[in-house]
Amino acid sequence: MALRHVARFATSRGKLLDYLRRKLKERGWGGEQPADPEGLAERFVDLGYIDDAGYAVMKSAALARRGYGARRVDETLRAAGIAEEDRTQADAQMQNEGWAAAERFAQRKRIGPFALARADPKQRDKAIAAFLRAGHGYDIARRWVDAPPGEPPEAEE
Repeated sequence: MALRHVARFATSRGKLLDYLRRKLKERGWGGEQPADPEGLAERFVDLGYIDDAGYAVMKSAALARRGYGARRVDETLRAAGIAEEDRTQADAQMQNEGWAAAERFAQRKRIGPFALARADPKQRDKAIAAFLRAGHGYDIARRWVDAPPGEPPEAEE
């Protein structure tokens, strides 16, 4: 069951452990030896079936393409059980792609330069809140939301 799950889905060690524990609880364990999901997950890591650092890079790139910011990516990786040392390359990638992710988010939500008209104060507050929920910082959110339609803000140096 674990091998089929790893072959079918990109997963981290923590997510595989959660899956195996849930399945053992749902189905029970009738074997003579006690179940050892930690040992199985460790064996999959040793065999190279699971690579937490690779998963972190892949997941952060996918979230950045959807327009999510560094904070949201960090929360997602933490929920997947990715350790700090496995997140270094993903964090560096998000540092480089943060502005482009904010642009994709603004474009997807039709905010700021991608809106048809300038937002009124209530719409502006909602747009900033949407940026913050997506994991972007307040300064980036404000710059994108306050940009006039058709004029994207200059990238930060």
